[in-house]
Amino acid sequence: MVKNPRKRQKTGKIQHKPVPLGANLLNDASKDDEERRLENLLFGVPYAPEKAGKEIMVISDEEAEDGQHEVGREFENLLDSDLFFVDDNAGLSESSQAPEDHVQSGVEDNEELIIPEVPESDEDEEISIIRQDIPQQPKKTKAPAWTDPDDVNVQVSLASNNRLRKLRDAPSDDTVGGREYERRLRRQFEHINPTPDWASIARKKSERAKRRRSSASRSESGEDVVPELLASTAGILGTTKSRAILLSTLSIERLRDANQAAPADGEIKTVAFHPSPHIPVLLTASADRRLRLFHIDGLTNPHAQTLHVPSLPITNAVFHPSGTSILMTGPRPFYYTYDLQSGASHRSPRGLWGTTFSSGREDQGASMEISSFNPTGEILAVAGRRGQVHLVDWRSGAAQVMGELKANANVKSLWWSKAGAGELLGLTEDSQVYVWNIGQRKCVKRWQDEGGFGSRLFGGDGQGKYLTIGSNTGLVNVYNAESTVDLEGGKPKTLKTIGNLTTSISTLRFNHDSQLLAIASNDKKDQMRMVHCPSLTAFGNWPTSSTPLGHVTSVDFSRESEYLAIGNTRGRVLLYQMRHFSQQ
Repeated sequence: MVKNPRKRQKTGKIQHKPVPLGANLLNDASKDDEERRLENLLFGVPYAPEKAGKEIMVISDEEAEDGQHEVGREFENLLDSDLFFVDDNAGLSESSQAPEDHVQSGVEDNEELIIPEVPESDEDEEISIIRQDIPQQPKKTKAPAWTDPDDVNVQVSLASNNRLRKLRDAPSDDTVGGREYERRLRRQFEHINPTPDWASIARKKSERAKRRRSSASRSESGEDVVPELLASTAGILGTTKSRAILLSTLSIERLRDANQAAPADGEIKTVAFHPSPHIPVLLTASADRRLRLFHIDGLTNPHAQTLHVPSLPITNAVFHPSGTSILMTGPRPFYYTYDLQSGASHRSPRGLWGTTFSSGREDQGASMEISSFNPTGEILAVAGRRGQVHLVDWRSGAAQVMGELKANANVKSLWWSKAGAGELLGLTEDSQVYVWNIGQRKCVKRWQDEGGFGSRLFGGDGQGKYLTIGSNTGLVNVYNAESTVDLEGGKPKTLKTIGNLTTSISTLRFNHDSQLLAIASNDKKDQMRMVHCPSLTAFGNWPTSSTPLGHVTSVDFSRESEYLAIGNTRGRVLLYQMRHFSQQ
């Protein structure tokens, strides 16, 4: 029997257990620098030069079964304080040179680099300077929310970079610090891109508002402001003097119609702005017996409210001087009032108690259209029949007549003078002007209008400078308001007669500072002119032949003359912005 030959044992190289790729990456004994760089790129192992490798301590896991290191756990037993550090800018080291290189390279890519400004001082001094500069320099922007303290250590060379040479103040300038570099960048940027006008105007308005709020807070806190008032000759009411308007050009811009949100069905009888500058409300009264209120913002002009008065054809509507109510009158022997705060309406007794108003005839005796409040709003003067003028006590609220005045002819217009002692002026149909003293209840002066024919309308300004009288022929006589009520002087002389219109004058309106006068006639289309009061000359650039005025029925300026409202027979209220006053 043949014996099976003994199987020989295979002899060969020892088979090692497969090792995962990258498990022996930490064995740096036989690696050179090039191999370490390659491992860093492929496996993300931190690269350290060979000379520095002995200084790095690697903590391995001694509890591993095979004693081999596990990848990614070499920093497991390190403390957080050993892994991270906080740069407190203790000194200028090699690592602190990186921001300089970064800033220099960034400047080459973007020339208009702006760095938040920090004063070159220590931390305590920096905080005190910022706190002092914020209230004293309102033109500056808000303080930066964060500043980099390393910017102080930045050094930028202006001569070595061609794009930065324009920042030098002198040819010898070369290296500047971070703060100075930022200041020059800001100066160059503002030189190329100056501040627009609208931003400067808005900034000035905000500064004035801040000053008013600060002065109001000082007065409420009990601080003594009397020395400040006595040290200045300015007005104590906070009013600012308007800039003078040049005669050459009237700066005006058309906006969206004031009543576009709720147009009228008939012609506009009257338009009036609220007397308070803080309430941008405009009222319009139209032939459809409706009074509408609009919030004027220059953009959408939203409609606020509509009042319908079926029993009264509204031909005249005015705000009370206090701004709390509205008076509505027409060709009827009664009037309506509307309280803006409570929303309640009130109708006066028919014919007014103690007067001779007729209740059946539709003539001047049955009309209360010609009426006017005194500047305080305590007395309402109403023109009646046969030259009578009734004085109504408005404070009582019961339409009680407190006195009467008498002229020799029917009164066509009334005006309260602001130049004298508050006299009441009346213009009769024979062009006579009566001056009544309300306290004495008698006429103290009477004079004839220049020309003496067809005078029909009074118009005065709120400053007590001018008094105008419009006639049926289109002429407008301008008088000095003080001379019209001067008892010692004779007949006042006209400053000038304006003859730009040829039809009957229906509207005379001054703006708030008596620099502009609007005259208009509703007998002919596009009959309106804007007069420069200091020179008593009409502007030539507006209105033009393409201005869609129509037949103008009423004109009014806003309280600060920012807006101009023009009503016409088509039921539209044109709205214009006066740029001269809106930019103050």
